[in-house]
Formats: sequence, structure tokens, C-alpha cells
Amino acid sequence: MAHGDTTGGFEKTPGWLDWYDGPTKPTFQLPPGAVDAHCHVFGPGAEFPYAPERKYTPCDASAEQLFALRDHLGFERNVIVQATCHGADNRALVDALRRSQGRARGVATVRRDVTDEQLAELHEAGVRGVRFNFVKRLVDRVPTDSLEEIVAKIAPLGWHVVIYFEAADLPDLYDFFSSIPTDVVVDHMGRPDVTKDPDGPEFELFLRFMRENPNVWTKVSCPERLSVTGPRALDGEQHAYTDVVPFARRVVEEFPDRVLWGTDWPHPNLKDHMPDDGLLVDYIPQIATTEDLQQRLLVDNPQRLYWPEGA
Repeated sequence: MAHGDTTGGFEKTPGWLDWYDGPTKPTFQLPPGAVDAHCHVFGPGAEFPYAPERKYTPCDASAEQLFALRDHLGFERNVIVQATCHGADNRALVDALRRSQGRARGVATVRRDVTDEQLAELHEAGVRGVRFNFVKRLVDRVPTDSLEEIVAKIAPLGWHVVIYFEAADLPDLYDFFSSIPTDVVVDHMGRPDVTKDPDGPEFELFLRFMRENPNVWTKVSCPERLSVTGPRALDGEQHAYTDVVPFARRVVEEFPDRVLWGTDWPHPNLKDHMPDDGLLVDYIPQIATTEDLQQRLLVDNPQRLYWPEGA
């Protein structure tokens, strides 16, 4: 399977940007035990077909390609998040987890009719959370009562909930999110509008959400997805996405024990550029400015959430 292929008779979404081939070696040396805590696998479509209800069709991005990137960048482990193009069919995710030989954990997507036996199988493979997607352009909105049923089923396993939403929708979802009894991980800081003031009311609502709910964590990832003015993580740029830095740095410094970071490889649905993942790693010291903060962000926090007591 070559870079950029989409196998299994599927056709890529027109204009799809394939992941960056041949990323640079990061200048920033990751601490031992570092975890890429947000990444995906796509297919391969010939082996793990894309879901009929998907909103996009990507190029394939296999477990082998993900693990090659992990080793190239210097990460020790991955957290693989179920991609929306696979819906609630977690076979590609489970396959990747089993291939990882214990070096990956997973976040699955499940439906309200999931059985205890199915959850036990996912747990055995390495799944430790479920993801709820509230981004309207990516999925059809799932009723909150069905999500409450799912949370009741996964809570006894010690799993957590990952939520993906956009900043403008937080006021309407605030009370529901605050009612989730498990640990909650927010993808990409709730997608703030970085053209606004990081001290302004919109981002302050997100910070208040974290202050009021000590079970809430967040990923300070995807600057390439949030940035408006850049510069981009391409062509050796060592200070990429500076417009995102004040938002992410504030979260890292205020909540150092509840932050995670990941590459988001293979970067689904990017529209204007595809970042060099080596330069994305070089972005990290801009938002976690000390060795202590880097250790917590990249090693201690994901270890505590996904591999407690070394399990």
C-alpha cells in the first residue's frame, strides 16, 4: 500500500489532503516514555471498510504506518482514537491495538445497544474510553439520553469519555458535559476561535468548565487545525502556529496535571495544508515551556489515564 492510496474500491473525498510523507526528525527531544495521546488509523479500506454513514472518505493510514511514525518521532506509546469515517465499527482500531504489543491504548465509538461482552472484548484489546462527537459537520447529533446509557455501561470498566465539540456550542452543552460522572477528556481545547482574545469570554467559559469540573482533562493538540495566521509547520519552521500558543500555554500552566498532547496523525479533514509531524513535535516547547510541564504533558498524565500502575 503506497502513501495516499485508498483501497477497497473507495474513492477519496475530492480535495482530500494526504498525510505528510517523509516528516523531519524533531529538534525537540521528547522525554523518555512520551505518549502521542491523539492519533488515528484509517482502514486500510480493503481490510476494514469505511462506514456507509461516513461524512468523508480518507486515504488509508495503517497501523504499520502509524507505528513507523511513532518510532521516527521518538514516542514510546500511542493513544489511538476511533475515526469518524469508521463509525462504530472498531475493527481497525482493535487490530491496531493488538498489533501494538501493549504500546497503544484506544478510544472507541459505541452505540447504545453495545453489550457488556462487546465492551469486555474492547477492554481486553486496550480500549479505555469512548468518544462522543458533537461537531455537526462530521456526525449527526446523538441524543444525550443514549449517551447517558453508554456512560452507565462503560463507567464500571473505569473508562473515560472523550468529547469533541466547537467553542460556539459549549454554552448549550455545558450542563450536560458537567453531568458526566466519569473522567472527561476534551479534544483540542474545545476548538477555540484563536482570532479572539484568550482572556475573552468565550475561552474563559472553557477555562471555567475545567475549573468547576476537576474530572475534566483536555488535549492541547491540533494547532494546525485551530490556527488562522500560522506560520505553518512546514519548511523547517520552528515557531509554528503562534496564534494558538497563548491559548494552549494558558491551559498547560493552569491545569498541568490534566492536559494531554497528540499529533492527530493522519490529520483528517484538513483543508489548506498538511503539517510536517516532526515540526509539530517541535511546537510542544512553545506551550509547555519547562521540563516539568513537558514531563507531565507527555509522560505522567497519559500514563496515569491510560496505563495506571503500569498496567
